[in-house]
Amino acid sequence: MNKFPKIVANALKYYVYIYAHPLTHEIFYVGKGKGGRVFNHLQEENESEKVRYINELKSAGLEPNIEILIHGIEDETTALRVEAAVIDLLGIDKLTNRQSGWKSATFGRMTVQQLIATYAKEASTIEEPSVLIRLSQLFRYSMSEMELYDYTRGYWKINKDRASTAQYAFAVYEGIIQEVYTILQWVEAGSTLNTRTDPFPVDGRYEFVGNLAPKEIREKYRLKSVEHYFKKGGLNPILYLNC
Repeated sequence: MNKFPKIVANALKYYVYIYAHPLTHEIFYVGKGKGGRVFNHLQEENESEKVRYINELKSAGLEPNIEILIHGIEDETTALRVEAAVIDLLGIDKLTNRQSGWKSATFGRMTVQQLIATYAKEASTIEEPSVLIRLSQLFRYSMSEMELYDYTRGYWKINKDRASTAQYAFAVYEGIIQEVYTILQWVEAGSTLNTRTDPFPVDGRYEFVGNLAPKEIREKYRLKSVEHYFKKGGLNPILYLNC
C-alpha cells in the first residue's frame, strides 16, 4: 500500500505516525502529515539515516511497520506539538529523525522544577567570577548530563584573559541557568573528546574542560533567572561577570 483511498485521507485530517521495525517493533521514526504523507518515505532517495534504515529493511526482505498514532487533528500546529511530544518521550537519540520536535526546547518535555523556573523566573545575583553561556536552538530539556556539558563547554570565541579568570561556567537557556560547571581549563576547540555530532567551526575557538560545580553552588544558582544580565537584542552568547 502506498496511498489512502480518498475517503480515508479526508477522514484522517492531520495525523501523527510512526515507523517501526517489523520484527523488534522498535520505533525508529516519528512524523506528522495529512493525505498520503505517511507513505512518502518509502520512495525517498537521499543519505538520511531514516532512508538508510528503510533500505536495510528492504534488503533483508522486510518492510517497516507503519502506524497512525493519532488522527482527526484539525490543524497543523496541534499535529506538530503532538509529534514533538512523542519524539521527546521516545528520545531523539533513539530515532532516525534529524531534529527534535517543533518548539521542543520551549514547550517540550520538562521536569516540574524546570517548568516553574521557566515561568516564575526567580532572579539571581552572580557573586563569583563566572562566564554565562547562552545555548541556542541546539538545547533541549531532555538532554543527558553529558550532552548538556559538551554543548555548554564549546565551541566559543572568547576573551582569553577574562575567561581564564572565570571560576564557573553557567549553561543558560531562555535566561534560566540550566547547570553550573567548575572550569578547570580552556583549551583549543576540538582538542578533547566530545559527544557532539553537529558540524561546527573550531578555528579560533575554545572549549573548557571542567566538572559539575560543588553542590552548594549548584543549589544556589540552578534554575534561577539571569536574563537581567543580558541586553535586549544582544547576540553574543558569552557574558563575563566579575572577571
